[in-house]
Amino acid sequence: MVMDTKAARFDEGQVAQWRDEGAVLLQGFFTDAEIASAREDMQRVYGDRRQGEGEGNAHREDHGETIGVFDANQFRNFDDMPFDCSPALNLLGLNPDLVAFAQAALGCEHVHLYQAHAWAKFTGQADYEQPFHCDFKNHTLTVPSDDHRLRTVNFMIYLTDVTEEHGAIHYVPNSASDPITGSERAMFLDGDVGAQHALKAVERTGAARAGTVFAYGIDVYHRGSNLTAPDAHRYTLTASYKKAGNDMIGWSAWPFSFLKPWHLIFHNATPEQLACIGVPAPGDPFWTERTLSRAQDRWPGWDMKPYRDALST
Repeated sequence: MVMDTKAARFDEGQVAQWRDEGAVLLQGFFTDAEIASAREDMQRVYGDRRQGEGEGNAHREDHGETIGVFDANQFRNFDDMPFDCSPALNLLGLNPDLVAFAQAALGCEHVHLYQAHAWAKFTGQADYEQPFHCDFKNHTLTVPSDDHRLRTVNFMIYLTDVTEEHGAIHYVPNSASDPITGSERAMFLDGDVGAQHALKAVERTGAARAGTVFAYGIDVYHRGSNLTAPDAHRYTLTASYKKAGNDMIGWSAWPFSFLKPWHLIFHNATPEQLACIGVPAPGDPFWTERTLSRAQDRWPGWDMKPYRDALST
């Protein structure tokens, strides 16, 4: 697949870095104006939860012999799409340029968004000094493929500035981790104190300004870090893509959440964006006069003209 980079927010070198090293930091991918509405949505959804700040220790220094711990409280402000706010936050993970990066990285034209979640972190609500780990445990029942076309691209979109004091993600490029752990990269290294400390010695920070996108794979070593700035918060949106038809990878069964505000997406998304969540594109044999009528009845605000036009040609 040849990538057109004329108007892209990324280049072929960054795609190659993602494939080779497992992660790349795309600084300034979005302008502040482009994410302002999504940030306001995050404040609308999670802002009132700041009253829980300070419940516990903001920074736990002593984890014994391990690098850190996993804390269930880290998911207290975590939700899957769609979100009960404006279309801005709901459609940000379907941005055409994110889709273009996924297409280039996976080397295919048709990709599906299989996960999108908003995540708010506040100082003192959880202990984020995690041990290094890989994420493929909850994205697949097998392991990441050796074929890049069957892998996944995870995008962490920064809606606020993320400094070291605001819980920046830390990661280790594959070329630095493989001499320590081997190229098989086990999901967890909790019991290997030596490897944990060796990885920490070569880790890189994901600290960056709002609008940055951290693109990473599900088998690159990374860890969450604590928010230590007083009364601080961090807002991010994560979007994960796979090649359409890759049934080894999954997270969200979108129809399972049918009671959530899907109209915000159907009434505002383009056909290309809807195709990324599994809706057949205009011209697909799925669309008949009957399916068009029933779909319009379910989503009255959905502009189905492109689908009807394709049916009549």
